[in-house]
This record gives sequence, structure tokens and C-alpha cells, in this order.
Amino acid sequence: MSKQTEKLKKQLLEISDVINAFQSEAVQVKIIDRLLDTMIDWDKESEEQQGKRSRSYQGEEGTNNRESASRKPGATKVLNQLLQTNFFDHPHSIADIATYCKDQYDSEFKTSELSGILLKLSNESKLRRERSEENNRYEYVRA
Repeated sequence: MSKQTEKLKKQLLEISDVINAFQSEAVQVKIIDRLLDTMIDWDKESEEQQGKRSRSYQGEEGTNNRESASRKPGATKVLNQLLQTNFFDHPHSIADIATYCKDQYDSEFKTSELSGILLKLSNESKLRRERSEENNRYEYVRA
């Protein structure tokens, strides 16, 4: 395992007792989501600092692909933007949502990345999760 994975694993073990003290799974998910968002922000800031240092060695012409890739919005942000539109007025499967995000937002997400966020949004009563009679898969529609 990478050093970052080991570090994350250790950090999660340290806070697991505090998170598990909450009875509500929705609260636990929200806490973890915020922690991960904060950690991602910290990583982006450190990458930007490293990018600035490397550009000072390369001159202004040097580019950092990781920095430009990190500017794309994450799955949570994209799904929250979709909630502001009429996209969820009709039921959509996770695969449909992933395809739409790729086409409209130029953000390619795996269905596994979207499923947890969609479940969270349905637990928060922002979306409703229903089984499709056609293919027995979940579809998401505005609550």
C-alpha cells in the first residue's frame, strides 16, 4: 500500500470511535464526507504549493497537469449542481447520471463514486431512490 493509504487508514482508525458514537448513519456519513472534503482541500493546497515551487524552477512556461486536473469539480459538487437543474425531474439510473456528467460537465465518474453520494442525497430527502420495473435497478428522482 502507498504511504498516503496507510496514513489515511491510521487517521480513520483514530477517529472511528468518535464517529461510531453517533447513532445515526446519516450523521456518520456526513462527518466522514466533510472530513474527506477537508483532506482533499489540504492535498490540493499542498499540490499547489509544490506546483508553484516546480514552476519557479521551470519558469512560467512549465505546466502542471495534476493542477489542471484538480480544477474539475468532484462528484458531490456535480451532483449538487444537477439538483439545481431539472435533470432529476425524471428518474435516472446511476449509469445515466455518470454518462450525463461526462457529456455535460466533462467529469468522468465511476458509478461506484456516484452511488454513495446518491444514497446520501436520498437519505437527506433530496432525491428518491426507486427500483425500476424494467431492469430491477435503482433510479433516482427528485424527492
